[in-house]
Parts: sequence; C-alpha cells; structure tokens
Amino acid sequence: MEKIWLQSYPNGVPADIDIDHIPSLVALFEKACATYADKVAYISMDKAMTYRQLDEESKAFAGWLQAKGLKKGDRVALMMPNLLQYPVALFGTLRAGCVVVNCNPLYTPRELEHQLKDSGAVAIVIVENFAHTLEQVIANTAIRHVIVTPMGEMLGLKGVIVNFVVRHVKKLVPAWKLPDSIGFNSALATGRSHGWQAVPLNQEDIAFLQYTGGTTGVSKGAMLTHANIASNVTQAYNWIKPVVREGEEFIITALPLYHIFALTANCLTFLMIGARNLLIANPRDIPGFVKEWGKYPVTVVTGVNTLFNALLNNPNFAGLDFSTMRVTLGGGMAVQGPVAEKWKQVTGTPLLQAYGLTETSPAATINPLDMGDFNGSIGLPISSTEVSIRDDYGNEVPQGQIGEICIRGPQVMKGYWNRQDETDFAFYPDRFLRTGDVGYVDKKGFVFLVDRKKDMILVSGFNVYPNEVEEVVAMHEGVADVAAIGVHDDNTGEAVKIFVVRKNPDLTADELITHCRQHLTGYKVPKQVEFRADLPRTNVGKILRRALKEGA
Repeated sequence: MEKIWLQSYPNGVPADIDIDHIPSLVALFEKACATYADKVAYISMDKAMTYRQLDEESKAFAGWLQAKGLKKGDRVALMMPNLLQYPVALFGTLRAGCVVVNCNPLYTPRELEHQLKDSGAVAIVIVENFAHTLEQVIANTAIRHVIVTPMGEMLGLKGVIVNFVVRHVKKLVPAWKLPDSIGFNSALATGRSHGWQAVPLNQEDIAFLQYTGGTTGVSKGAMLTHANIASNVTQAYNWIKPVVREGEEFIITALPLYHIFALTANCLTFLMIGARNLLIANPRDIPGFVKEWGKYPVTVVTGVNTLFNALLNNPNFAGLDFSTMRVTLGGGMAVQGPVAEKWKQVTGTPLLQAYGLTETSPAATINPLDMGDFNGSIGLPISSTEVSIRDDYGNEVPQGQIGEICIRGPQVMKGYWNRQDETDFAFYPDRFLRTGDVGYVDKKGFVFLVDRKKDMILVSGFNVYPNEVEEVVAMHEGVADVAAIGVHDDNTGEAVKIFVVRKNPDLTADELITHCRQHLTGYKVPKQVEFRADLPRTNVGKILRRALKEGA
C-alpha cells in the first residue's frame, strides 16, 4: 500500500535507513564500548559493570569458546534470567562468530531437549537453578561444553550472600549432576589466558536462532541475521534519537533479555546510546522490583500490559519518584486503555505501544515518542518498513478495512531454521511476512491491532475480538486482570467466556455482565464468567489464552 504513514513521522526520523556501513552487530557493540568505555552499562543487584568491563569480559568469553574449538556458525545456548553473565555471554558468543540460541530458563525438559536438538547447540551457559533440567536431557543433545553459573557469580563478595540465600534459604537450586561442567568465572579465566581472535563476519551471517511457536505447535527457530538485528537496532535508534539523550538514559529491564523485545530494545538499542541498564532478575517479584526501581533515576521503561498493571496495583509503586521518567514503551501484547490512562496518571508519562514479532527482530511499528496520550494504535511502520493489510487470499484490502497485518522490511527474518515448509507458509511471494494478526491502517498511517487471527471468537457468524471484550471488562474498578476466550455454544456456535482476577472480592458475575452490556453489542457480551486467583502467563507475562481454552 501507499506509505501514508510517512506524513505522521516525527521530525528527524528518516523514511529509510542505511546499514551498508555496519558489517555486523559486533561492530556496533565495539563502537559503543569504545565511545562509552567508562560509563556504566549494566547494574544487577547493586553491582555495576562499565562498558570497558563488558568489552573485556566478553572478549574473555569469546576466548573460552575458541579455546574449546568452537568455530564460526556453531550454536551456543544461553539459559538464564537477567544477570550480568547474560550480556557477557551474549556479546562473547557473537564475537566468536557463533550463533546465540536463547532458552527460557523455565523450560520443561521436553521443551529444552527439543530446542537444543533442533538448533544443534554444542555449548550452553545455564544458571544453576535450572541445571537439573539440562541433566535430564543432555545425553540426547549435541551439547559438549557446559557452564553452570550461580545467580551471584559476577557480583563479587555480595555474590556469596546471594548464592547462600538462593541455595539454602529460598532452596531454589534442586540437586543436579553435570560432571564435566565448569563455572562462569573459570571459563572467563581460561578465555583470558587463551586470548581471542576476531572473526570476520558479514551481514548475512546468522546472529540468533530465536525460537517461537509454530503453526504445527512445534517451536521453531527464526534465523535472525546480523543484518536483521542491526537494521532493527538502527530503525529503533533513529526513532528514539529525537527524544533520548546519548550517554544519559537509564533504562530498567524487567522483561527477560532472552526474549526478543528486551534483547533488541533494551540490550542492543540502548547500548548504542550509552545507556545504563538496570537488570531485574525476577520481575514476578513486584515488591522487590518496585524497591529496586526506587534506588535509581529511571528514565525509560519497557514492558507488557500485565507488568504495567501489576506495578499499578502495588501499593508502593505510586510513591516512587517519576520526575526523571521520559519514555514508557509497551509491546508483546495489546496495551489496555484503562491501564495506559492509569499509568499516565501515576507516572506522568504516556504509555506508548510498539508492535512486532520474533520474526521481525522484533520492531515493526512504534508510536511517536513525543505523542502525549495513548491513542490505542500500535504505531507507525518504522523506517524502511512496509505494512500491507490483506484478506485470506493474499489480496490487499482498501485502507481502513480489517485484514491480516503483513510486514516487509530489512528486519524481517531470513526464514525458519530447518523448516522450509514453515518458511514458505510464512511469506507471500513478494516477501511480505504473514503475522497472523488482524488489524487496519487509518488515514494517517497509524496501524491498529484488532486481535490475533487465531484468537478470534465467532458468535453466530459475527467476529468477536477478545481484546475488545477484555478492555471493556478491565474498565470495571473491581477487576485486576481479565482474559476472554471463545467456548462452544449450542445456539451460537461459540460464546464469550471471561476469566477474571478480582480487585474487589465482592465483585459478582452479574455485575460484570451488566457492565459489559453497557459497553458492548449483545453478541459480544460474555455468557460465562469464571473468577480465578491468577491467570496462566508466558515467561514475559502475556496471558495464555490457549491454556485457558484447553481447560475450558
């Protein structure tokens, strides 16, 4: 479609980007380390690491990989929460010319085995809390080299206390046995003595195998090249450049760095501008998260709707000093209007939406950062990015009509690892990626997400989008959280069912249905209400509608 979104671009944001001068992510990383050498790059549990230290430690990790015989293109799995070890291992892996395979620490043995076997990873760095999971499956994988790291291994003396508490007080480390494993610091020492040799890299080399769900239900690895990620980092950098201050921003990272959103946005883009990055190891501990936030002059925060909602429901959050806050960016799932409104009331900062997928590295659309208020859209297509709204046959629909959101740009993945059938299904012949998301583009070029195609509820032939129902339910002051799904109905084919976490324990189903009738057309009003103490979520806090549907 015509690039009508360019008319709404913020001042200073180019229509297109050029990454010809960026040979690899390593080049971006090394430039940042040289420019901001003495500035703090990461903070974890009060321990700070400068860009210079990050540069040195990542060289040591690359040296260890090379000492173990790993070559360009070999896959290295990283399985840990937000610890200092993560960026060291991440950049060390890339500097050795290897491919990063990010693993969720909460994987079951079955899930971990699939990802390690599918990727062919030969080395892994894993936090000791989850080493027992690896123990159960390692014999069935190609893993030859194992680093097991305690939570506090890079924290100096404080790390001794952290490890004692984690192991013996909270008892978060199940017994494990991996005979040939070594510690992270031991690996770094080996790497320092061995030395590191720079590896020639080009833009088309794979940087990440980032695993995501498949149409068949089998997790598959999106091949993200150095060009894909460098493009997305450059796109994001150009988007935020008019608003942020280089060398002065302080970003808080609660979303896990192994997830593509935090990886590209927090870990890489803000690295380019010399930001300080506060790592939150356990974002589910909201009181602990709020306490950490209170120690620092935070200027930027990224997150998902459920995280923002949880913070707003914490009694101590509103008491924080938000005078330094400049940007709040939501992604990963739709931001609800009531949550965005309350966020601005409490923090004074608008909650702006961005949108993307693992397959798009991930950013595809972002709202202008100088936009004062939440507008419900997922933003404008970023530089060098095209959006096409298409029907079920691949035909582009007129502007303003609803269809599947399709994306083309330099950040779109190369394809799926060893899954040509899935790759072929994901792309149209003109290289537009099918997102599986339903939306439309308004006359100013803003993209609006209506819902996931697969989550759509069909009531008597009418489409009902769960996001719309959830937003209305969330408006009720007695509701803390909500999810909507479609369930079988003899009369209408499907009916709407909502799962609600109550803020007010006296809230009744009848009250909610009456509330919904005030705001929704009859066929959209929930037929069933189920109250729950909590809702199932992914590792980044997205509500798992699928799990609710399976249990319904």
